[in-house]
This record gives sequence, structure tokens and C-alpha cells, in this order.
Amino acid sequence: MKIILDDTLIKEQLYPFTQTRHAAAIRIGILTIREKWEKILGYTVPITAKEYFGALSTPDEAAMPAIMNGNIIPTKRWVEALLKDGIGGDIFADGLIVKTIQYPWEIFQYNDWALREDFELITTGRQSQQISLTNTVINAPQIFIEEGAVVEHSILNASTGPIYIGANAEVMEGCMIRGPFALCEGAVLKMGTKVYGATTIGPYCVVAGEIKNTVLFGYSNKGHDGYLGDSVIGEWCNLGAGTTNSNVKNTADEVKVWDQSSKNFVPVGMKCGLLMGDYSRAAINTSFNTGTVVGVCCNIFGEGFPPKYMPDFTWGKERYKFDKVLQDIANWKKLKGKTITVEEQNTLQKIYNQNK
Repeated sequence: MKIILDDTLIKEQLYPFTQTRHAAAIRIGILTIREKWEKILGYTVPITAKEYFGALSTPDEAAMPAIMNGNIIPTKRWVEALLKDGIGGDIFADGLIVKTIQYPWEIFQYNDWALREDFELITTGRQSQQISLTNTVINAPQIFIEEGAVVEHSILNASTGPIYIGANAEVMEGCMIRGPFALCEGAVLKMGTKVYGATTIGPYCVVAGEIKNTVLFGYSNKGHDGYLGDSVIGEWCNLGAGTTNSNVKNTADEVKVWDQSSKNFVPVGMKCGLLMGDYSRAAINTSFNTGTVVGVCCNIFGEGFPPKYMPDFTWGKERYKFDKVLQDIANWKKLKGKTITVEEQNTLQKIYNQNK
């Protein structure tokens, strides 16, 4: 029996990241949730019934899949235990409890655990590329560098967690990295970047400055100095030079964050920085308050602190014009050799119309 990953019941709670993606496409650790399932099971895991049945030569009752929640973060041991008695919707298997993402801030809260699980899943039985002797290395067995990656004249400290450097990624000279940490395929750490775990830099991101306990999904930039901590940044985002977030209140009180499902600010713990949806950008020297939520396709600029919640398609203090949204996204994607797809345009048009 095969499975379909469903996010119907959780989609609104994971705003803004599920505005533009299935919950199973959320990156946590090194891989997305869907990629974890596929690596463990060894086959393509569908996220829609159409996708599933379209791959069958003779769809019939016997081929009916099991429905799994798309926000479950699978581990190899948990899936193996689950498969012993057949796939079901229960998150318990042989006494093992798997983590599920119920809210967006849990992406960075669970990232330490997810990085360690993914590191084991990806690297077990494989050989790392040799680490250049120009680097200062602590706990080398917990460092894995894929073919094509370049890491020179930097400090790699895996005493606090594993360090994974993806294919064709680059760590420029003078970087200081403390695990657990993942730099995914094609991503770049610019000179002198300081990284604290648990941090994931997704595919083809470019980052600099100081970063801690943060997940960037992919194709996003934080290319200059500034602090980013206890945060989650979607795809195709850009943080201007000097942009910084607060992750702890000056009063040391519990942080409250906008929850789209309840339309209210809810307590999330002592630390939370910036949660930014896809295709959003911030001007130079933007300062984000503790626990700020930015929707998709926002262009943030102006005097003072931005509001703690900025809905989709915010342009300064106005509403982004849709044709301008598409043009600006196309310009940013061109910088990384990509183009905006018809599917992306249709998704954004749907969101834009819902928010009128």
C-alpha cells in the first residue's frame, strides 16, 4: 500500500508558508517533508489524488492509498515501525512518537532535531568529500561535504551538532559555523558569515552576517550584515543590507505571534524572530520586531518598525498591484536564471483575489 500526503486540515495554521505550497513541501532539517518520505520509502510520494491515480496504469479499489497528514515529519525508524503493521493515520508506531508541525514557528523550534535526523538519513554508508586543510575543524566525523562543494579558510565546529554542505555549495573564506547546520545545494555563505545552529540554508540561497536557529527554504537572499535569528524565510525573499530582527522581547516576556487560523496573536514561547512568506522583500536597514509575520508578496519599506503582522501583497502601507507583483517576481527570478511559471501566476492570482 502506498500513501498520499494530505494537508487539508492544517493548511491555514501553517500560514504564510502554505499559501504557496503544500505542507509537505516545507523544508525542515535538510530536506522537505516530502523528500524525507521519498528517501525513506524509495518512491515518489504524491500530494494529490490526481497525482497518485495518474501514475497508475489501472486504477482500482485495491490501489487505494493510505492518507497521511502532510505535516508529519517522518524518520526512518518511525516509518519502518509503521510499515510493520501497514500504513495508517496513527502517529504512534511501536511506542515511537513522531513530530508534527502544527504552527509555522515550530519549523525553527524543531529544526535542531530534524537536522540530526536528516544528516543520519542522508550520510549513513556514504563517504564525505575530503575537508580542505585550510579549514579549522572540530569533530570531523560529523561533517559531510558533497561533491562539488567548496569550503576554504573557515571554522567548522560540529561538536554541538552535524554540519552538512550540499553539492556545489560554497563557504567563502572567514566563515564561522557551529552545528547543527545545513547549507543545501548551490547555496553560498559569503565571507565572514557567523552561523549558529540550528540553521538551514536552503538551495541556492545567498547569506551573510549573523544567523542563528533559522530556516531559509530556497532561492532567498540575506546577502549582507544584520542579524537573523529564530526565524523562517520562504522562497524568493530578499532582506536588504542591514536588515535585522529581534528574537527576544526587551521585557523577557513570552512572545506572541499572529495566528491566521484564529485571527489573533498567540503565545509561542520565549523566542521568535521573523516568519516571512514567499516572494517578500525588505528594504535596507529594516528592523523587525520580535515575532513578526510577513505574508506572501510583500515589499516592506518606510520609516520605523514594520507592523508585527503584514498581510499578503503589502506594498509599504498600500496594496501591491498585481501586475507589478508578477513583474517584480520575474525580475528577481531572472537574477538566478529562473522564470515565473504559469502555475505560480495562477496560485498568486487566487491568493490575491481571496484577499480583496
